[in-house]
Amino acid sequence: MKITWLGHASFRLEIADQIILIDPWLDGNPSFPNDQREAAIQGATHILLTHAHDDHATDALALAKSDGLVLVGQFDLMNWWETSDKIKTIGMNKGGTIKIGDVAVSMVNAVHSSTLRAPDGSRICAGTEAGFIVKGEGHCIYITGDTDIMADMDWIGDYYKPNIGILCAGGHFTMDMNAAAYAAKRYFNFKTVIPCHFGTFGLLAQSTQPLVDALPDINVITPKVMETITI
Repeated sequence: MKITWLGHASFRLEIADQIILIDPWLDGNPSFPNDQREAAIQGATHILLTHAHDDHATDALALAKSDGLVLVGQFDLMNWWETSDKIKTIGMNKGGTIKIGDVAVSMVNAVHSSTLRAPDGSRICAGTEAGFIVKGEGHCIYITGDTDIMADMDWIGDYYKPNIGILCAGGHFTMDMNAAAYAAKRYFNFKTVIPCHFGTFGLLAQSTQPLVDALPDINVITPKVMETITI
């Protein structure tokens, strides 16, 4: 299995027989080198979208329209975009599981918000925020999406037993490094943790060291943009 960070909260996941993009934000992402766009999306067929904010959804919709990738996300938003933008979607909701080839994808709760920018600059509700559980190659990955610590992490950890956590950890809009470490220790038995949603803007944490220091018994991997992690 190969996991490649595309900066911010965006990832390329090569797992089993699939290449899946997670919240791909490429154009305008200060962390992502524009000359790596083709390498980032090559071979991908599906996108997992956690919520509708610009730093997660802008390129997801664009790729679904221009490259024909199937967009997977919360039902209300997928139904809206399939109707308005004529893209291919798989709408699902919390508690649901779908199969993408040999990969199982389950949608779980997150605590955040999910809005789209209207033509007048205001924000309109766009379904609800979510996280994902992705199973394949004998691994179980918990992708938090943007969230705070939440009690639901207790049953998510107990029921799905993920061995890999891709955790938002930048603070201000989501958990910070200390909160992500607390959640990892209290609710999960991760073997590997990969933080994200950090370093992109000055408002966010710039260093993952507090997370690394707080989880000495876990393989905490600080990702580098376009450097592939093989697990």
